[in-house]
Amino acid sequence: MRRLFLLGTALCAAAPLFAQAEVPAASQTAQGDVAVTIYNNNRALVEDKRVLNLPSGRSRQEFSDVSAQIQPETVTLNGRGVGIVEQNFDFDLLTPAALMQNAVGQEVTLVRVNPATGGEVRERARVLAANGGVVLQIGDRIEVLRDDGLPARVIFDQVPASLRPRPTLSVTVRSDGGGPRPVTLTYLTPGLGWAADYVALFDEANSRMDMQGWITLTNNSGTPYMNASTLLVAGAVGQANPYQQRYYGGGYPPPPPPPPPGRTIGRAGTETAGRERLGDFYLYPLPERTTIADKQTKQVSFLDVHGAPALRSFEFNNGWLTTSEEPMGASTVLRFSSSRDGGLGDALPAGTIRVYQRDARGSPQFVGEHAIDHTPMGSQIGVTTGEAFDVKVRPVVEERTRIASDRWKTRMRYTLTNASPKPITIDLFQSGLVGDTRVTNESMKSVRPNADQVGWTVPVPANGQATVTATFDSRY
Repeated sequence: MRRLFLLGTALCAAAPLFAQAEVPAASQTAQGDVAVTIYNNNRALVEDKRVLNLPSGRSRQEFSDVSAQIQPETVTLNGRGVGIVEQNFDFDLLTPAALMQNAVGQEVTLVRVNPATGGEVRERARVLAANGGVVLQIGDRIEVLRDDGLPARVIFDQVPASLRPRPTLSVTVRSDGGGPRPVTLTYLTPGLGWAADYVALFDEANSRMDMQGWITLTNNSGTPYMNASTLLVAGAVGQANPYQQRYYGGGYPPPPPPPPPGRTIGRAGTETAGRERLGDFYLYPLPERTTIADKQTKQVSFLDVHGAPALRSFEFNNGWLTTSEEPMGASTVLRFSSSRDGGLGDALPAGTIRVYQRDARGSPQFVGEHAIDHTPMGSQIGVTTGEAFDVKVRPVVEERTRIASDRWKTRMRYTLTNASPKPITIDLFQSGLVGDTRVTNESMKSVRPNADQVGWTVPVPANGQATVTATFDSRY
């Protein structure tokens, strides 16, 4: 049996034939005056104001260029004297693969080109199947479309009525009169989201930092939004089922939520930022209308601060009363404030802070990044940028003795070393303590930030070391 040499180019070559079905150019849109409100949780509210020429009574109206992931149950249509009777969302989009699948049982024309002569050979074929590959009947033989690189294409007699060049919402409405009527279509859709991205340039010598904040907006909804008025909402807006959003149009399930950011807020702020609010959320309107293209990431600056106070510090957290076989690196932490006086002076939406420092040649170099949660203005913030090369801590259990049937005495020694040419301070924490654990003896005064943890602020000289000892009375 001969093989039919057709590529995915055969399917792709059918694309120019779509022009016969009067597919609009990408720059054209049926959208009207569009306003988009985008939330942090990959969700958006779209408001599309259009003018419909309605007959009196009942009629079917089509809204193309809606989101390919529209949630139809959230659709509302408002207009004077207009009411919805029924609505349908047609998400079977016109693609080469969908065109072939809809041609099963029908005849198409195959056009193959002889590579040697350039001559075309045309044959009529019946499409028998399009399940992971296309099976054809040509005369009395059965052939399979193959991806062999030889020039070939498929000509379809027509475009099925069920396939749409763009996502389309069809609505049956009842109007109390005829003529042009302004209406507003509103719906929720996944696939549109935003996050904050921060770039910090840290000047350690002067204990200062420049910070620029960017809104990073991403559109994966399957539809562009043309010349849209865009409003961003910062905050955790509730959802009935945030991890299993219903995706219409054959989309993939949403990705799992990102891991929560590490501990960054040392003290939560109590200052109100000078931004518009909606309930418990801050609003970030884009200053100008913008087109949000599909499969596009767009960035807009919202924060630009120079010379804010900042310090580098070191932190080590021992998770339990155990010995480490070798010294472990302390974390490098960049500490600063978001307060109005002596800080960034703004609330910080959740996102990632990327930190840079200048090298000896004056070139900024990346030194680490960390995610932050929504952070109110006036907060004390510590961003962990990485693990220090020259700063190590080794915890050792020197003695562990049972002092009662359910009580133990554990004597710990922490050796902190500093191979850098400058004296430093390390915030040393011992965690994993149950609520009734007591520190019965210690070489320097500790603080207890919570029931699970005690901590010491330990100065360590340049090219030197320091030692902290403590005895714990604990249940385990």
